[in-house]
Amino acid sequence: MPFTLPPRIPPGPRRRSLLASAAGAALLVGCSESPDSANTAGSPSAADRARARAARDSAALATRYAAVIAAHPALADLLRPLRTAVVRHTEAFGGSAQASASASASASASASASVSASADGDGRAPASAHPSASASPAVAADRKTALSDLAAAERALADRRTKALLELPGELARLMASVAAAGAAHAFLLTEGAK
Repeated sequence: MPFTLPPRIPPGPRRRSLLASAAGAALLVGCSESPDSANTAGSPSAADRARARAARDSAALATRYAAVIAAHPALADLLRPLRTAVVRHTEAFGGSAQASASASASASASASASVSASADGDGRAPASAHPSASASPAVAADRKTALSDLAAAERALADRRTKALLELPGELARLMASVAAAGAAHAFLLTEGAK
């Protein structure tokens, strides 16, 4: 039997290994950095700013609920579940429930102090001299007016969020739409409660 030499293998990498390496490198580059993560060192992206703004808006609305509950304890059964949902919205947008709770506590204290004071001409209690009172909303002395004001705040925020949907990326837009719909439902319930 004659001795045959094995086929000569060219030096260097083979075509398959080059293709596998190129595909692996492309996969690693695609997974390692997203467009949003490139902005973390610099300024936040538009989506991050919209998310932070939505969290602040929800926290402010939760504070407003707490002020109305403090001023009108008879409305607590109606308002507590709605306020709880608003706190969850704050958390869904990346806000802190702790910040919302502390702001609500100061709003409750200032609202109870301001409602016990005399009301001014439009039926709203003046803000107290408490340092955090400037951050807490004034609450109407009349329960129906307080509910109407809260419904108007929910409706206005839901409208702003609905208008912002076109500028947001997919997942954040879906979250914003869901929270806007919940806000519209809250406004309806508050309007019905004011009757």
